[in-house]
Amino acid sequence: MKKMLLAGVVMATALIAPCTYARDEPAALKIVTTKCPGGKEGAAYAGCTIVATGGAPPYSFSVDATDNYPPLPEGLSIDAASGSVSGAQIGGQGTYAPSIIVTDSTNAQASRQIAFAIKGANRFLAKIFPTNSIFHHRMDYATTGLPVDTSPAAPIYSGYLSETVKPFFGNTSNSPFPNGIPSFSVPYNQPDVSVTTTVYQSYFTSGPIPANAPVEGTSQSTGDRHVLIYRFSGPGTHPALYEMWQGIYVNPGWTDSSNALWPNTNGNALTPQGKGTSDAAGLPVAPLLVNADEVIGTGTPSAPNGTVRHPIRFTLNHMLNYWVWPSTQTAGVGSCTKKGGGTIPVESEISQANPPASCSMTGPAGEIYRLQASVQTPACAATSPQAAIMITAFRNYGIILADNGDSGGLIGTPDARWHDSDLSCLTSLILGDFEPVNVSSLIVHNDSGATKQ
Repeated sequence: MKKMLLAGVVMATALIAPCTYARDEPAALKIVTTKCPGGKEGAAYAGCTIVATGGAPPYSFSVDATDNYPPLPEGLSIDAASGSVSGAQIGGQGTYAPSIIVTDSTNAQASRQIAFAIKGANRFLAKIFPTNSIFHHRMDYATTGLPVDTSPAAPIYSGYLSETVKPFFGNTSNSPFPNGIPSFSVPYNQPDVSVTTTVYQSYFTSGPIPANAPVEGTSQSTGDRHVLIYRFSGPGTHPALYEMWQGIYVNPGWTDSSNALWPNTNGNALTPQGKGTSDAAGLPVAPLLVNADEVIGTGTPSAPNGTVRHPIRFTLNHMLNYWVWPSTQTAGVGSCTKKGGGTIPVESEISQANPPASCSMTGPAGEIYRLQASVQTPACAATSPQAAIMITAFRNYGIILADNGDSGGLIGTPDARWHDSDLSCLTSLILGDFEPVNVSSLIVHNDSGATKQ
C-alpha cells in the first residue's frame, strides 16, 4: 500500500510543470517625430509637437546645448513638459538641425536631430543706402567705362589667383548649422536694449536689437557671430543699420566685441577713417551680402528671375595693410612705398588715382574686382540658375574685398531657398578670372559713399 501511494505521488509530481511568469519589458525610449514644419523669418511659427514613446513617462523635452548642434531657430522655444515648439516671431534664417532630447522619469534619454528650414526675409537689404551709392554702382566697362586699376597695390595677390570662388552661404551646406551671415529688420519703434562692447570700437551702447535677432552660426558658434539689424524709418527716426561682431545675448541686452552704426542710411556717410566697424575693411556688412530674395526675385528657387545690384563681399587669406575708398579701415600685411621714395604708413588709405610706387603685398581692403569680359560663363550655369544670376552680378557689380578669411570666400545670407548643388557652380570660377576696377573717378569725398553721376 505504501509503495503504491509513493508511486502516485511521484507520478503526480512529474505531471506538474515548472511555473514561468511573463514579464512585459518597457519599449525603448525614443523620439518618433521625424519632421517639423519650416517657416519664414519675421513670421509666427506654425508649431510642431515632438512626440516620444517608450521608457517611463512622464517625459521632459530639451535641446542639446553643446556646440555640436545649433539651438532652435532664434525666436523658437520648446515646452519641456509637452514637447511643443512654438514662437511668435522667427528671427533665424536658414536650415537648423538641432538635437532634441527626451528624458523619462528614470532619467533615461534619447535624442533625434530634426531640421527646421527657415526662409529669409531680406528684401530690405536692397534699400540700404541711396541709389547713387558706390554700393549700388555698376562696375562693368561696357556700361561705365571704368578702367582696370593698374596700381601695384590693386591686384589680388598672385598666390591666391588659383583659388576658386567658394560660396560661404547656403541651405544645408554647413549642416547642422545654418550657413551664412543672417540679417534682420525691426520697426522704427523697436525698443533699445543695452549693448556692452568688450574689445574694440563701439558706436552705440544701446540699440534696437531684439532677443530673437539671428546670430551668424547661431549662439552655439565660436566664430564671428555677426548680428545685423536694419531699423526702418518712422516718425522722428531715420532708417539705420546696426552691426555687431561676436554678438552674445545676455538677457535683457547684448555684449559684442565691436560694433558699428550707420544712423541714417538715406545718406551716404561712411564711418570715420581708421575707426573700424564690425568688418575688417570698415565696410557695412549687410548691404554687401548676396541674399536669396534678390536672386529669386518674383520667380521661384528653381526658376529665379532676380538681379543682384551691388558688389558681393568676399575674403582673402590676407589683405594688404592699406585700404582704398570706399573702405575706411584694414587689417592686413605688407607695406607700400611712395613714388618719391619712403614707406607709406601702414593701416592708412591709399589712392587709386595717385597709386604707390610698389607694394610688398597686394589686395587692399575695399578694392572691387569684376569678372573679366573675356572669361566665359561656366557651362554649369545653364543648369544652375541661382549661380548664373550671381555670375552676371560678378560682371556688372563685382566682388568687394571685405575681410581676411579663406581666399575666394563669397559671403551671403543663410536661407532654406538656396539650392546648394546650384551654388556649387560658382566654384568653376577662380580669382584669376577677376580684374581690379579703378573707381577713383566716382569719388565725391572719401568720407562719403556717394558717386559722381
